[in-house]
Amino acid sequence: MPSLLDAAPPAGADADTVYLAFVEWAESTGIRLYPAQDEAVIEIISGNNLILSTPTGTGKSLVAVGAHFAAINAGVRSYYTAPIKALVSEKFFALVDVFGAENVGMITGDSSVNADAPIICCTAEILANLALRQGADAEVGRVVMDEFHFYGDPDRGWAWQVPLLELPQAQFILMSATLGDVTELAADLTRRTGRETATVTGVERPVPLHYFYETTPIHETIDDLLSTGQAPVYVVHFSQAAAMERAQALSSTKVATREQRDEIAALIAEFRFTTAFGKTLSRFLRAGIGVHHAGMLPKYRRLVEQLAQRGLLRVICGTDTLGVGINVPIRTVLLTALTKFDGTRMRQLNAREFHQIAGRAGRAGYDTAGTVVAQAPEHESENVAAVKKAGDDPKKKRKIVRKKAPDGFVSWGEPSFRKLIDAVPETLTSHMQITSAMMLNVIARGGDVFANMRALVYDNHEPRKRQRELALRAIGIYRTLRESGVVEKTPDGDIRLTVDLQPNFALNQPLSPFALAAFELLDPSTGSGTQGTTGSGTQGTTGSGTQGTTGSGTQGTTGSGTQGVGTGSYALDMISIVESTLDDPRAVLSQQEFLARGEAVAAMKSEGIEYDERMELLEQITYPKPLDELLTAAFEVFSTAQPWIRDFELHPKSVVRDMYERAMSFGEYVAYYKIARSEGVVLRYLSDAYRAASQTIPEELKDEDLRDLIEWLGELVRQVDSSLLDEWEELIAGVDNGRFDPHAPDEPIVPPAPKRLTSNLRAFRILVRNELFRRVQLAAREDVDALAELDPAFGADAWSDALDGYFADHDEILTGADARSSKLLILTEGPTAWTARQIFDDPAGDHDWGISATVDLAASDEAGQAVVTVTGVDRL
Repeated sequence: MPSLLDAAPPAGADADTVYLAFVEWAESTGIRLYPAQDEAVIEIISGNNLILSTPTGTGKSLVAVGAHFAAINAGVRSYYTAPIKALVSEKFFALVDVFGAENVGMITGDSSVNADAPIICCTAEILANLALRQGADAEVGRVVMDEFHFYGDPDRGWAWQVPLLELPQAQFILMSATLGDVTELAADLTRRTGRETATVTGVERPVPLHYFYETTPIHETIDDLLSTGQAPVYVVHFSQAAAMERAQALSSTKVATREQRDEIAALIAEFRFTTAFGKTLSRFLRAGIGVHHAGMLPKYRRLVEQLAQRGLLRVICGTDTLGVGINVPIRTVLLTALTKFDGTRMRQLNAREFHQIAGRAGRAGYDTAGTVVAQAPEHESENVAAVKKAGDDPKKKRKIVRKKAPDGFVSWGEPSFRKLIDAVPETLTSHMQITSAMMLNVIARGGDVFANMRALVYDNHEPRKRQRELALRAIGIYRTLRESGVVEKTPDGDIRLTVDLQPNFALNQPLSPFALAAFELLDPSTGSGTQGTTGSGTQGTTGSGTQGTTGSGTQGTTGSGTQGVGTGSYALDMISIVESTLDDPRAVLSQQEFLARGEAVAAMKSEGIEYDERMELLEQITYPKPLDELLTAAFEVFSTAQPWIRDFELHPKSVVRDMYERAMSFGEYVAYYKIARSEGVVLRYLSDAYRAASQTIPEELKDEDLRDLIEWLGELVRQVDSSLLDEWEELIAGVDNGRFDPHAPDEPIVPPAPKRLTSNLRAFRILVRNELFRRVQLAAREDVDALAELDPAFGADAWSDALDGYFADHDEILTGADARSSKLLILTEGPTAWTARQIFDDPAGDHDWGISATVDLAASDEAGQAVVTVTGVDRL
């Protein structure tokens, strides 16, 4: 693509010259501006605010490029904001392609690249906090806010509103396909900025949509769409499980031709499908069927998008999340329902949700029209089929027993569909908030703090009653800040901070300052002194501070299933502090709780505890929460001095720690908790944990065990999907990561391979240690079948004989922290293979039995995990 800046006129050129330069550049790339794009660019270059609410496929991204181009020519700094980090990253790279790497920066909270560039891509919260901290003095000349309908989000909408309130010097470009009536918003924007606000809305799609309501069974609907040239078809579901079930059902039908299947197979021949879900996806893809949802690994989502862009996937089964920043070109959208569960209740889709999904149909440059199909409820389809089968026979018609909707079914039908088609997206509703962090940013700005806060509270988009509620909230926060000594009032009446705030102090991990304080509670020489994986200073399944309160008589069932794994475990306790500051991966925690309760119920039944008592005790059991009591108490103390921290919740949990203590690989962990559909969620959590541990824990607090653990975590994430870490680390280092271009026709669809596993010796030694410790744990439980599955060549009989010999000498195999110690693992490292001796920790401390094994380095690099083969189990 030709560089846009090569076509730029001299700095400060008049509006006409800038406009012509941009249009000529666009035409040189083969793009002719639509009338709506042309109008929008003219308004921007003329200096007006712009609200661009045009359908998907009308080229809003090109308008954004024009806005940044005009800003550079005018010598002002421009910001691009988006709701999710992935979309920020995508736009960052797209703008780098157009403007050059030196002119584009990115700030997302956990990474900052070229932060002084004239164009900055960031999340909405980054810009909102900058606006609060600097106000009209901020170096922000132009703001492009993408997916602006997030303004109406109950939890995050404040971040889209605050820049409008606090940056009167800026020119705003607000973009979305589904904004609704923007009359009041436009008038308010003009009042605040002193600029005219143009609205470009109601534009006809360049690719018109045709709507159909189908009562045939869904498999027949899909067959008909495929046979009539309506592919690619995106089949929209409202749960990931339903999307997978649909793909499975379709895989037994002929979706793609033999030629298409052969082409797909050739393109993905070298792709590494390293997880259980990946192997299922590979089977679907080879049949011409894609799957796309937020729970997938990034490399799998990209693969589906790349195959779709080449027109090779005739059907894609996904969820309704395709409306935000997802690049899947499709011809037809097939909605399997017009209702969804919104986290509280089942309800019909609203107009904005419907148009966000439907708008993805029809590809500009490929299709002359798009198709949107709503599938009738199953009971309605069956009733229609019964009537059709009866034909014109009155007797048969009278005998038809019409099926009713299932209990609790939220009804929809063709009238609902037609109503949604004609409905205009709802007017955006303000969801302004006032938090301690926001107030601290305003106070840090200086000047007339009272006037600035009053304007924020009373001159926003909320109704008067709600503004009064915000005022009471602000007064309460201010009093708390004064009482804590964080804020003071000077004799002159000025309000000021008594502490220094780091830039974006509430953005990276908002609880990082608490984590830094909590780290000091641990003693590197002895650990935290806690016992058990709950970290509560006691033993028990719930971490409630007592042993056996559930009556199950078990210890550590929510952790690794062993006693004292956490004793003195400084490195693991440090990781537990980091984990408590991260967002919860609900898919993992719900399964941890489910398994813990299942184990407890079985134990309680065996002890004869009555049902009612079991149910009462069961309510006390949750997922593991290491250091819960210690961290909760510390959080209370910390928040008295830093009250803004109460804006956020502490979430003690054990995912990284749980995986490490169980000595499991990523695939084994996902399989153990049966969360294959959510493996992408798990990996993103592990990636966040690695970043937070790397960035937050001071170097002087990292002992060798902790460094090992962090290296192990980073390598684990990298081997599963290197894109999550490589991009972040290379951006931080300022390295060009050679991104894949999906439009290159001859480009093989193979993601960059992770670095050789054995090149990171520190992490690889941990992986080897974990593989051997898994065998120690299984041997302690005398699980010969599982051991034989790990080492089939050694076999169940050999394990059985060896364990008989061990238990003739000792009563048990210990699996506590001492058993995991590196002192009990002897590695001899050769150039192509290692030998290992894992010594059992026996009660007498004789350390006279152990496992002998070999480690194949080449096979480990190929597999992305340590390939360990047991050769013997015997007395030294």
